[in-house]
Amino acid sequence: MDGEKGRGLKRAGTALIVAGLAVVGLAACDSGESSSKGATTTAKPTLWNPCTEISDDALTAAGVDPASEEKGVAGVSQSGWEICGWDGPTFAVTVYATNKAVDQFKSKPGNVDFRTVTIAGRTGEEFRVEGASKKLDCNVVFPVSQGVVQLQVLNRASLDGLTDPCVSLARVGETLVPTFPR
Repeated sequence: MDGEKGRGLKRAGTALIVAGLAVVGLAACDSGESSSKGATTTAKPTLWNPCTEISDDALTAAGVDPASEEKGVAGVSQSGWEICGWDGPTFAVTVYATNKAVDQFKSKPGNVDFRTVTIAGRTGEEFRVEGASKKLDCNVVFPVSQGVVQLQVLNRASLDGLTDPCVSLARVGETLVPTFPR
């Protein structure tokens, strides 16, 4: 991948990821439970990690380069989330895991154009994020036992004549969604 184009995609992707996380709401953190008889905490279950659970073969089949992996947001972990992204020639793919519910995504201002979709036999809620990149990105959230797994496709802003990102997301999802937890 061309270094300058890759950096540009990372910057655009990171901006979109940060905006998406702000829309979803990272502010609420729960450190566990406490009792009145003494401080006790209950460890939260470990979230599914897309960086370790999606194979290089699946990523290559989805059209992204496994070597371009970026964990977190611009390499920084986010509390309550497991985030991993990869670059392809015309788009980037990011997979998020969190303990939030689908309804939290639906009720957040800025998340728009929801519709129910089925990808690789799994039903999820497709949506876009309002703003300058609305026509460049597409997201779908799938309910899982620990919350949701979100799949995002972000087209390169520097290229013309690209496939609708929701069409690309459906194609990418056929390969990646089977790796997601239930």
